[in-house]
Amino acid sequence: MAKQFSLAYLTIPGVDPVEQIKIARDAGYDYVSLRTIPMGQPGEPQVCLERDPELTEKIRRTLQDTGMKMLDIELVRIREDLPGDYRGAFEKGAELGATQVLSSIWTKDRSFAVDRCGAICEQAAQFGLTMNLEFPVVSSVTTLADTMAIQDQVGAPNLKILMDMIYVHLDKVTPEMIKAQDPERFGLIHLCDWPKETEGELVKYVREGRAYCGEGAADLAGILKALPDRPCSIELPNTAEIARRGAAGHAARCLECAKDYFAKHGL
Repeated sequence: MAKQFSLAYLTIPGVDPVEQIKIARDAGYDYVSLRTIPMGQPGEPQVCLERDPELTEKIRRTLQDTGMKMLDIELVRIREDLPGDYRGAFEKGAELGATQVLSSIWTKDRSFAVDRCGAICEQAAQFGLTMNLEFPVVSSVTTLADTMAIQDQVGAPNLKILMDMIYVHLDKVTPEMIKAQDPERFGLIHLCDWPKETEGELVKYVREGRAYCGEGAADLAGILKALPDRPCSIELPNTAEIARRGAAGHAARCLECAKDYFAKHGL
């Protein structure tokens, strides 16, 4: 079976969900990954489906009309000043076909993080959703080792580790380190590459300068071969490429490079 790919929100940030679904369909993606939990970022649509039945219905119709499927919703951030009850968002996401939720930790209080993560996993389980905890270099939990420790402490069967290729690269995770773990630890994969040359703060490249698959410095083939077969969502923000190609052109190029890379390396 050919590998299936999803278009993540951050690849073309600022695009509303209905347009994102259409762009994903036109580019040839199998799934779409939507940001349905508002983050308050300036210049971005603040989508909150449990409070917007009209938009929810538009998304439902667009998914049906395009034949697209929803893979995941984002983003549950674990932090003291943010909500602890996401059942409304989970219910709407599940109704639209999502099976996965993205999450990350933004507090240094490990006890709080474990308790809140466990509670949210229980909420997600009520709707048949799997939580995927990532370790962004810009968050409070930035390594695979720390993420596995939290996963062990939480002990929820629906808590998996999201393996974003740039964070894996920056954490110097090797294929051997992955093979040494139970494959059931791992959930979704975020596809992108890390630029061969960087200058200045890492956050600039994390948020607006990721490289197309195969054009960067990460050992994508080695890591992907070590991981179990999981859905791949392309999360590849690059403001320069969006300016040059447009949102739709950039999304299409992301998928083209990913497919070429997978074919070249027998993935």
